[in-house]
Amino acid sequence: MPFNVIIPARYGSQRFPGKPLIDLKGKTMIERVYAAGAASKASRVCVATDDERIAAAVTAFGGEHVMTRPDHPSGSDRVHEAALLLGLSSEEVIVNLQGDEPLMPASVINQVAEAIATHQVQMASLCEPIAESRDLLDPGVVKVVRDERDHALYFSRSPIPWSQEASKVKASSASKLPADGKWFRHLGIYAYTLALLNDFVSWPAAMLEQAERLEQLRALEHGIKIHLGLACESIPPGIDTPADLERVLPRINP
Repeated sequence: MPFNVIIPARYGSQRFPGKPLIDLKGKTMIERVYAAGAASKASRVCVATDDERIAAAVTAFGGEHVMTRPDHPSGSDRVHEAALLLGLSSEEVIVNLQGDEPLMPASVINQVAEAIATHQVQMASLCEPIAESRDLLDPGVVKVVRDERDHALYFSRSPIPWSQEASKVKASSASKLPADGKWFRHLGIYAYTLALLNDFVSWPAAMLEQAERLEQLRALEHGIKIHLGLACESIPPGIDTPADLERVLPRINP
């Protein structure tokens, strides 16, 4: 099934300004993310940015980019504008590949895109099991619960589901998770049709979205089915802060 990869990338990150242009063993991060998208089955890969420095870097390595407005409230809004500038039709599938995921496996990109047709949904994402208590209790790790058809029921920064046995878990990697529980971490890669994205950006931020600071809850509040498959391959960490860079850099191949 044909699909497009759009990579939202802005220079002014609050926690790590200029991170798309940081050097990762001889290549900028945006080049490595672009290469990850190009290694998939995508028919087109494009960077959506509002910064001329990022645009110049993409041009320098032979990639495609579009210039978008600087005032977008989210990456989804930037991806939407890029899709319109590229002239994509409403039935086309778009994978929103975050610009700070230089180690994203091509198989995972293909998996989330193919879920749209396979499961007959307009929106899909991925998750993986949580194995450590510190991840379960970390608000920076987004949790998800699913129904029997692997559709998302809810996303939260809090531990969900939260049983009486789970309440005994301590915020330590040495603390064991209850044997009878199953927790899943949401992975921040999305696929959707442009038709769904057209609707999504027209809806105001919903109450749940504002409370949890998770924009995917806007889709759930409007009755959209989001398929959440188990990632076919482990996804290495992205780079959101300078501390993340120190952890990820040893895993980058020159």
